[in-house]
Amino acid sequence: MQRASHYSNVDPNMPGFNFGNDQDEVYTPYRRVLVTGATGLLGRAVYKEFKNNDWDALGCGYNRARPFFLKCNLLDEDAVRGVIQSFQPHVIVHCAAERRPDVVERHTEAAMNLNVHACATLAKEAGDSFLIYISTDYVFDGRNPPYGENDAPNPLNLYGRSKLEGEREIIRHCPGAAILRVPILYGEVERVEESAVTVLFDRVQEGAESCTIDHCQQRFPTYTNDVARVCRNMAERALQDSSLHGIFHYSAKEQMTKYEIACAIADAFNLPSGHLIPMTDQPAGAGAQRPQNAQLECSRLELLNLNVEASPFKNAIRDSLWPFQQDKRWRQTVFH
Repeated sequence: MQRASHYSNVDPNMPGFNFGNDQDEVYTPYRRVLVTGATGLLGRAVYKEFKNNDWDALGCGYNRARPFFLKCNLLDEDAVRGVIQSFQPHVIVHCAAERRPDVVERHTEAAMNLNVHACATLAKEAGDSFLIYISTDYVFDGRNPPYGENDAPNPLNLYGRSKLEGEREIIRHCPGAAILRVPILYGEVERVEESAVTVLFDRVQEGAESCTIDHCQQRFPTYTNDVARVCRNMAERALQDSSLHGIFHYSAKEQMTKYEIACAIADAFNLPSGHLIPMTDQPAGAGAQRPQNAQLECSRLELLNLNVEASPFKNAIRDSLWPFQQDKRWRQTVFH
């Protein structure tokens, strides 16, 4: 793709672009990245990482897009084509997804539309852009970890299946794309319920009442800021080396059950954890089946020197959750 300076190929009247009359006087980085799902947990971190490192970043979302991002329905092929043709991104990072396994089970059609059909649309329209698709460790069944990039997927639930189908659509229509599989994520949240990791903070802080937490399934909680740095590393390498493509894995290395995550959160905030009770049996009707241990082996990123050393969990969880301590129940702004 030709690296046009400024916005010579962008329609200034396009919704979401507010340039003003002095756009030529404002410095604009020549590298352009489009981030889908920029209103979400990972998308916000990815958008900020590129924006803060001399990239011209355009984030798109849907229900929560305004006022910070462009509203774009990824199921509308004309809308997707219009955004890509107008902005002409060098890189697209596709974060948008329905990532809650139990919601996928209950609202399968809507989830498949977003997790599969939107992938096909983006991949068809990507053109010369380097496309990074965010996938999941849930494409594996968790019975024989760790899993390398070439190991055969075998998802246990509809969420994992939908993301695997999304991978296949991406590769089918955009063979030069990269798939980045990541595990359970946490980061700067707008509310603690936004992540399956941070949601445990409420249980930690409810110290007067005992509660049971899963102590069976092994997890590798991974910080969104670290994943965002990996995405930027891949994007910047791809601009220099067009051979970069295929499947990559990124994961933190600290292995914990949800019970151990909750205890680590308690420790990070100097809170008691005696009321937390480890549950070693899966209760009946516990929702979508999860893999026992889908640990990702990340050698491909390491061999290419694209890996990022994972942030220590206790430090990163403190940075993510400090505004939600019970004596500080004011909302953290994620745009600072």
